[in-house]
Amino acid sequence: MEIYNYIKSLHLIFVITWFAGLFYIVRLFVYQIEAKDKPSPEKEILQKQYKIMAYRLWYIITWPSAILALTFAIWLLILMPVWLQQPWMHVKLGFVVLLIAYQIKCHLIFKELQNDVVKYSSNFMRLWNEGATIILFAVVFLVILKNAFNWIYGVIGIVLFSILIMLGFKFYKRIREKNKS
Repeated sequence: MEIYNYIKSLHLIFVITWFAGLFYIVRLFVYQIEAKDKPSPEKEILQKQYKIMAYRLWYIITWPSAILALTFAIWLLILMPVWLQQPWMHVKLGFVVLLIAYQIKCHLIFKELQNDVVKYSSNFMRLWNEGATIILFAVVFLVILKNAFNWIYGVIGIVLFSILIMLGFKFYKRIREKNKS
């Protein structure tokens, strides 16, 4: 079925741009939060620029990519409903629900920052940014390995990967704090 491969390609392209948007928006959150501690007029210039960048990224790339990725995913499932009978697909769809929840939380943070409401530290945002990375790893391994995937090793792998990210974050934080002194 030739149409299936075209739809699958479009789905993959929009998944990639969706993740790119999610990775970069949280990076912009870090910059926006850190800009509030800059002296004037630098603070106001940076805040204005980051708001514009975040707005364009969020509404021109990230949200449209999410909607298109999900649209093509639904189309793929309509073309190949047998995928819904596969256990790995149930787990993948669970991660997709987590990704949508992650995006919605990012949207709430985006709206707060657009209104100059800062509820989180830049360190929290750096850590938050790893949420999408963990989901990405989980989904890619599920899709590639399908039934050959050993769930126990997979769960252990994701937990170990998360721990490595946390350790890397702490190590990077120490380096940044040392360089500030």
